[in-house]
Amino acid sequence: MAVGVAAEVKGRLNIVDVVGETVSLRKAGATFKGLCPFHGEKTPSFVVTPARDSWHCFGCGLGGDVFSFVMQRDAVPFPEALRQLAARAGVELDERTRRDDVRKARLREVMEAAIAFYHAVLTGTRAGRRALEYLRGRGFTDGTIETYQLGWAPGGWDTMSRTLAERRGINAGELAEVGLTTARSSGRGAYDRFRERVIFPIRDASGSPTGLGGRLLPPSVDNRHALSEARGRSPGDHRGEDGSDRGPKYLNSPATPLFDKSRTLYLLDRAKGPIRRIGQAVIVEGYTDALMAHQAGFDNVVASLGTALTPGQVALLTRYAKRIALAYDVDPAGQKAGTFGVQALEGLIGQLAAADTGVELDEVRVVRLPDGKDPDEVVRTDPDRWREEVRTAQPIVDYLIETQAAAVDLRTPGGKARFVDAILPTIRAVPSPVMRDAWLQRVRQVSGVEERVLLEVLHRPPTRTSAAEVGRITAESVTRSPDALPIGEILRSVTRGERDLLRLLLLRPEEQLRVVDLLGPDQLPSTPARELYRAIVLQRAPDDAGVHPPFDSSALLAGVDDETAALARALYALDGPSPSDLDQRDVDYLVENLLLDLEEDRLEQRADFARNSLGEAERAGDREAIDRLLRELRQMNETRRSLDKRRDQTRYLTRQVAARA
Repeated sequence: MAVGVAAEVKGRLNIVDVVGETVSLRKAGATFKGLCPFHGEKTPSFVVTPARDSWHCFGCGLGGDVFSFVMQRDAVPFPEALRQLAARAGVELDERTRRDDVRKARLREVMEAAIAFYHAVLTGTRAGRRALEYLRGRGFTDGTIETYQLGWAPGGWDTMSRTLAERRGINAGELAEVGLTTARSSGRGAYDRFRERVIFPIRDASGSPTGLGGRLLPPSVDNRHALSEARGRSPGDHRGEDGSDRGPKYLNSPATPLFDKSRTLYLLDRAKGPIRRIGQAVIVEGYTDALMAHQAGFDNVVASLGTALTPGQVALLTRYAKRIALAYDVDPAGQKAGTFGVQALEGLIGQLAAADTGVELDEVRVVRLPDGKDPDEVVRTDPDRWREEVRTAQPIVDYLIETQAAAVDLRTPGGKARFVDAILPTIRAVPSPVMRDAWLQRVRQVSGVEERVLLEVLHRPPTRTSAAEVGRITAESVTRSPDALPIGEILRSVTRGERDLLRLLLLRPEEQLRVVDLLGPDQLPSTPARELYRAIVLQRAPDDAGVHPPFDSSALLAGVDDETAALARALYALDGPSPSDLDQRDVDYLVENLLLDLEEDRLEQRADFARNSLGEAERAGDREAIDRLLRELRQMNETRRSLDKRRDQTRYLTRQVAARA
């Protein structure tokens, strides 16, 4: 899509019209009100403000612009929302984007054809009989097998690819592009990637096919003999048709134009509604765990396609709920194969803290499963136990404190030191000062180490990033490039305050961690600004040791969509005084004022809502509502005076520092 199109799309669309297709709106002064479509409510707290091109729900806290509304409503990423709204606004897509859309539509057709082929083999052929018996033996009903289009990939070098070529006219290049075939080592031709595996179709949040998961059948003497007889090999030979090892137990599609494992959750297309309704998502590791949960009626369950839970997957879930329960096979020692170890949990905390998804860490919990039992077994044999274990899941940081304490001897100085060194990087990553203090007190109680010592360890200075590390991308390099950007048009998609804040963070990356502690992405009003800020936040996520990586501008641009990358480049190339040239006291003043401006804008939005509601209450003669709203407005006035004092104090301190200098 041509860069800079976001501002043009916004200019052509009326946000009231777009939102009004989903929400029944009625005019209330300068705004429009309705019932929030993202959480259950009986009293309207959802407001659209045309003058700001914004929407906000004062019940659940969600809000943003027309792009964020479509992203939330349809569970699509920014590029897809931009594409939908561009088509609606009559904004032309460039030729490259049109070709890409047509190509992806064709690739989805190829995936659907493969899914239909594998399903037909499973349910209607002799070759699929063993797999069908295996699935039924695991407790899956024929209805589940049909509904979720499970399949069987038969043996043979190219059974699937030959069939699709002959019956559907699908060529070798298309099969390779969606990861259904793998090139032979000789360089001549390709063979089917999935062979002799149960097939689990993977779909995105809108239900479109993106990839496949394949599972080997468990070995059995009968199966091995049957297979060996058919292929003329000995029963102990586990090689595939190409003579190689049959591979891992589970095999996913590779990265393709349709499939990104790090941003995919199995069964999200079916679970997103229940997750939003229940207010909690439960995450398991495997396909069968998630399928069995859905079959048993626990339809807020998704699978992460492996043990690693990524920031992209968390971001997907937080569109629907802020509470997450991890029903993984957690191995405290991190030694058992195929389990989720303590380091992975610590890494998840760092990702959540850095991403500032709105998920509070005490709402991320670990489900304790009976020893040796997978989620699907618990769901199938004891659904009441599953329900109770999810309800009483332990907060993730509490779980880590408990497991790290159990791993050492806290009666010895060395044990205390190892415990503190192991757990404090996790505590340091917690963004909320209140939660950080509460868990620090818990560490003190468990370890017996004095609070002043814990604070000393906690406040060791983190690694900072110098401005020199940004050097790979400069305004000169951007503006002199052959395809120099329409900077003014691109920057119209964000507010002036967003522009100044993001430019400062790009040119003074040593300020990023400080701002991240104070501001969440969803507190920015414009979606393009949120997307760029979120990318900065995710790139600076601490590692397992709590150390933040250096800022890498090239990696940042490579990891975002074209529109967001264009915004970053435009900010680098913007003429005028550069934050890089400011001394530290001026930077401090600028950061504080930019954050105050954003806070003041959010306060004014709440005040507008309260004033409109007050007018309605007065017309209805609702004395109770009038009193409540007057109290809220008085509190907002106090908050506004507090903001003014903070702004004055910032000016005063800056003048004092300047005078001493």
